[in-house]
Amino acid sequence: MRVLQLPALRDNYIYLLHNPDTATAAVVDPAVAEPVLEKLAELGAELVAIFNTHHHHDHVGGNRQLLERYPRARVYGSQVDRGRIPGQTVELKAGETVEFAGRLAKVLFVPGHTRGHIAYYFSESGDLFCGDTLFAGGCGRLFEGTPEQMLGSLDQLRQLPEATRVWCAHEYTLNNLRFALTVDGDNPDLQARYQQVAALRQTGSPTVPSTIGEERCTNPFLRWDQPALQAATGAQDPVRVFARLRGMKDQF
Repeated sequence: MRVLQLPALRDNYIYLLHNPDTATAAVVDPAVAEPVLEKLAELGAELVAIFNTHHHHDHVGGNRQLLERYPRARVYGSQVDRGRIPGQTVELKAGETVEFAGRLAKVLFVPGHTRGHIAYYFSESGDLFCGDTLFAGGCGRLFEGTPEQMLGSLDQLRQLPEATRVWCAHEYTLNNLRFALTVDGDNPDLQARYQQVAALRQTGSPTVPSTIGEERCTNPFLRWDQPALQAATGAQDPVRVFARLRGMKDQF
């Protein structure tokens, strides 16, 4: 299974999963259809599945147009998002699996950004498609969920193997790390990562994917139990640390 990263809109990433052996493909969170259709034509591949992480338009905006060209493609999404994902045909719950290219992805229920957010974790290849729950260096805003829900979701992702590749849906890394330095500035891993990311962005290169190991070391939203973050927020209870960090980032 090849993962192809397609930039879209201002800062979105669409992910096209390609099986060259069968000339088939699946797409994760198609914000718009055009780059997906172009890449499918280039590959000579048929779209068989659309994997949506949540219902926001910049993640499902291309569904209808893709279905016009590939009407047999199945559209996957959370059962909580019933009626909110265009063309949805499969409703998923936590712990269920989906298949592509002979590989199974476990469905993780990760609410907080939205009430129905899910992620797709391909354990065999070590690929996590987490939408807007976990970002490189950050996490999603709480539009429909609570701090308790988001903390639980991030803790679930934090426990995945360190080598897991984090394919998040936006290029927010540089700004996320700028904020991280304001609350965890003495962290040498964070300092080094910021320099690497700044250099990548100067050349227009993507900073995604990262890894779970990298996020554990540098992402403040996965470090609520570290003294530096507790000191920065004036709290020790994990939910309060997280909630205060999220509020600080919202105002950054």
